[in-house]
Amino acid sequence: MSLVDLIAQADERGLTAGGLACLDRCVPLLGGDDEVLRPLWANLATGGDPAVWGDLLDRARVKLGVVDDADAEDEAALLARRMLAAAPAVRSAAEARVWADACSVASLRIHRLLDPAGDDASSVGAGPGALGSVRAGAAPAEGRTAGMSPLVAAELRRQVSVLELLNGHGAGGLRRALEVSTEGRRVLRAVVSRRARGRG
Repeated sequence: MSLVDLIAQADERGLTAGGLACLDRCVPLLGGDDEVLRPLWANLATGGDPAVWGDLLDRARVKLGVVDDADAEDEAALLARRMLAAAPAVRSAAEARVWADACSVASLRIHRLLDPAGDDASSVGAGPGALGSVRAGAAPAEGRTAGMSPLVAAELRRQVSVLELLNGHGAGGLRRALEVSTEGRRVLRAVVSRRARGRG
């Protein structure tokens, strides 16, 4: 099933987890540690209180210093900041669907910008329209990521995996979804570190 179809069929928890997972993988661009979004993940688990979601978001924004776009060093960091800034204060399917879709495109864009091989990845293109076409045909099946840069292809697979886990297992899929996101965050942290050393 394509990523676009998975987003269309997901419920509120799946959509919120999908957006949160994209943001979580991009935390290294915001200077955050690996635990900064953990309270938000916990809020999605069975027994989590949706009423405190907004407060948890505000705390994460304060910890990450996300107030405005003025301090963003480059486009990738700016996109990550906007993902967190745009997160809905209320957990609802309608708002979560818009956020999850925007986070998906932004995260793919971020990975394209950071991938050293990205300049050769013609299938990902340079703008949101091209990324949208990639997402529309996305599926974990072999061959669907052919022609994409490695970092973008891996991010696309992770987005699909997270939504499949939540669509198939509900709250029971959260732990595995978090593991998928954690793996992606470690990869991106290494890429960001290498880029910083190269600039230094």
